Amino acid sequence: MKGFILSSTLCIGAMLAPIASFAQAIAIGDPESGAEVYRRECASCHQIGEGAAHRIGPQLNHIFDRGAASHDDFRYSDALARQGRDGLVWDLARLHAYIENPRALVSGTRMSYRGLGDEDRRADLIAYLRVFSDQPQNIPEAAPTAIRPEVELSPEILAIVGDVEYGEYLSQECTTCHQRSGANEGIPGIVGWPEDDFVVAMHAYKEKLRPHEVMRSVASRLGDEEIAALAAYFAALDE
Repeated sequence: MKGFILSSTLCIGAMLAPIASFAQAIAIGDPESGAEVYRRECASCHQIGEGAAHRIGPQLNHIFDRGAASHDDFRYSDALARQGRDGLVWDLARLHAYIENPRALVSGTRMSYRGLGDEDRRADLIAYLRVFSDQPQNIPEAAPTAIRPEVELSPEILAIVGDVEYGEYLSQECTTCHQRSGANEGIPGIVGWPEDDFVVAMHAYKEKLRPHEVMRSVASRLGDEEIAALAAYFAALDE
């Protein structure tokens, strides 16, 4: 069981070797494999590495031993903020539990991710996250880099200022599934998305880079101005 085993070799090394901080590191998983898990499971909502910024979810640098909901400049769900005030800390065990099933650990979280049940892949992912934290590690430090967006859009498309009222009119089709309240029971919430992220996601559906057939169909009927209007409307709902 990768996730929670403290290597006896490392324990002996901690007593004998001068570089104790590396010897005491907990064996988690393979960070190189974890980078691929991160790209598949996390990168659409979170950034990590040099230049990482908050997007749909908070940036994940230095997450180990950080208190939950501790970024002052990110708006968390009330549920996660409450857990943070109650002392929830992202240690190894709690990262495993949250990534396996976010709502089992934090009922009411806005995170729409359903969870990663495969323990080995989860351990690899956590090992990758650890590379960008301050904890001791027995692996070379990876070159930090924020994940590139799924679709490289022109500055002209990203600069379009969406009409919120037009976006509200267009949103009627969206809200047959997505809720204006931002709730995400079964369907990912889209309220409060950064506008650039919303635009990139819709273009990824248009170019069939994202797999959801209904969303591909919806996105294919929208022009750049309409996508910008929807992005502006759903972002404004969270203000």
